[in-house]
Amino acid sequence: MPFCSSCGKQADGAFCPQCGAAIGGATTMATPLAAPGLQTNVAAALCYALGLITGIIFLVVAPYNQNSTIRFHAFQSIFVNVAWIVFWIGVSVVTSVMPFAMHLLFSMATGLISLGGFLLWLFLMWKAYQGEKIVLPVVGPMAAQQAARS
Repeated sequence: MPFCSSCGKQADGAFCPQCGAAIGGATTMATPLAAPGLQTNVAAALCYALGLITGIIFLVVAPYNQNSTIRFHAFQSIFVNVAWIVFWIGVSVVTSVMPFAMHLLFSMATGLISLGGFLLWLFLMWKAYQGEKIVLPVVGPMAAQQAARS
């Protein structure tokens, strides 16, 4: 029995009952359709793209929430971003009570820390895209433990 070359549905007549395409050049086997969705390395890299937001999205949306690699990167992204937010809240509290001269020196140090955070973000996305699993201190083991749970 021939199959439609457009949609792969089995067809008896001259036209496909599913999509209406002409069956003139029908084949005897259906061509498998590509699986929908992102590749694992792309989804893992995107877990870091918007921090908490994309980390949570990839933990909620199927089939990505079933993949342990993507779950690891999503949890690590969430934990790193929560730690980053807590760190900056602490920095804000400390700088609000500092004298002006110390505030200037502290601002230069926080600028370097911000640059380091940005470079870490790029590094994590790049390594996840390459398919490598970078386990950060403290948050990495927590992310691995959470990813292992189903």
